[in-house]
Amino acid sequence: MSAPTKRRRFLAAPPARPRLDDPEVARLYPRRRMNVFLGIFLGYAGFYLIRNNVSLVAPLLIEDKGLSTIGIGIIANAVLFAYGLSKFFMATLSDRSNARLFLPIGLALSALTNLVVAFVPWVSGTIAVFATVMFINGWFQGMGWPASGRILVHWFSTNERGWKTSIWNTAHNVGAAGLGVAAAAALSWTADDWRAAFWFPAVIALAVAVVAFVLIRDTPESEGLPPIEEHRDDPAKVEIDEEEGEAPSMWQFVRKHVLTNRVIVLLAVANVFVYALRYGVLNWITVYLADTRGAEISHGITGFVVFEMAGIVGTLLCGWISDKIFRGYRAGTGMIFMAATAIALVAYWQVPASAPLWISIALVAVIGGLIYGPVMLIGLQAIDLSPRQVAGTAAGFTGLFGYLLGATLASSGVGLMVHAFGWDVTFAVLTACALIVVGIMWVIGKDEKALMQDREQKRLAMEAAATGDSVGS
Repeated sequence: MSAPTKRRRFLAAPPARPRLDDPEVARLYPRRRMNVFLGIFLGYAGFYLIRNNVSLVAPLLIEDKGLSTIGIGIIANAVLFAYGLSKFFMATLSDRSNARLFLPIGLALSALTNLVVAFVPWVSGTIAVFATVMFINGWFQGMGWPASGRILVHWFSTNERGWKTSIWNTAHNVGAAGLGVAAAAALSWTADDWRAAFWFPAVIALAVAVVAFVLIRDTPESEGLPPIEEHRDDPAKVEIDEEEGEAPSMWQFVRKHVLTNRVIVLLAVANVFVYALRYGVLNWITVYLADTRGAEISHGITGFVVFEMAGIVGTLLCGWISDKIFRGYRAGTGMIFMAATAIALVAYWQVPASAPLWISIALVAVIGGLIYGPVMLIGLQAIDLSPRQVAGTAAGFTGLFGYLLGATLASSGVGLMVHAFGWDVTFAVLTACALIVVGIMWVIGKDEKALMQDREQKRLAMEAAATGDSVGS
């Protein structure tokens, strides 16, 4: 009588398949890499179609549902608060789950939540219920980044990961722009019925979830392919034995390699200041330009747009520099970008009131281009400088700090500082935040360099072993 087979849980990562022969590996690997990258790019963009549509139609909600601006703020913040928590806690599940299922399921559940908002009248009837449903939406939203990080760390090796991650990270800009187009079209079709801004993007997101499922595969090994480090002869910065990765207690593993890992904790602290800078400038562009330059709202909105658009360029440039110039030394890239951010902040702050307004708007673009690089880079460092078995959890941990503390400092903290001390003190504090990140990156950089030296020794050893095998044959 044969022993009963152990049932795998629904989301469990698939086991490794028998290794394919070399010609088939050479044929299949590039195709799979292209497909999985396209899958996580489209999938992550899909999440931004349905993340926080409340803010987009806030005036219509106030008019139709009688909500106050405070109520709108509570509902909108419920998504971000839940997202920050979920980005960490769902990552601990994602690291042991099948990314091919995890990301599409999260996207589909978030889309269904938006459909509930649109088609169940009592959901939008009170602030408490509305905020609760949007909190649930934010929790499902947290299933996007960890699954994408798992794909990036398993399918793309260290010396190419900066460029690939920077390209992928622009998916949120694509998704946000897509939301604007989809919502505007739906509102025009329905005579400004706010519900259309929820159900139409949600339908698109459901279709994207199907496409992502078709394209994504969990790991190369589950497809009968060699690990990416072996395929590209590019060892990871941090490696551990697979036996340790299968430790009985997942939380012991997370505690050792994430929660008490000095590098990951420092990255999380740095992320607080980076997010405080990002939203401390972005959220207050309109108010600052109006207060100090007498600018109209339209000029502030222009600043908002150029900040985001420049962020795409800055993200791509940061990833390319970290790969091609610094050869994987992410902390060095981060120090340069954050030091330049501090300089740009001071320039933005000190622009004379008599100077043309376009100078201030141009400096907003420079700040956006510089700050979005480190926003991407910290997540990249987290998956670079942790074992791949907990890469998503490490990135989620840094995101938890960024959203729960950094975004709070940027909204409430900046508002309180401006009210109590004025813009000069506020910008002095923001500049100090940039310099603090430079210092933290310097400390992280020492550990990163040591890991890179070990990685180079492993690479040379792999080359020597390969040479020995060829000579022996």
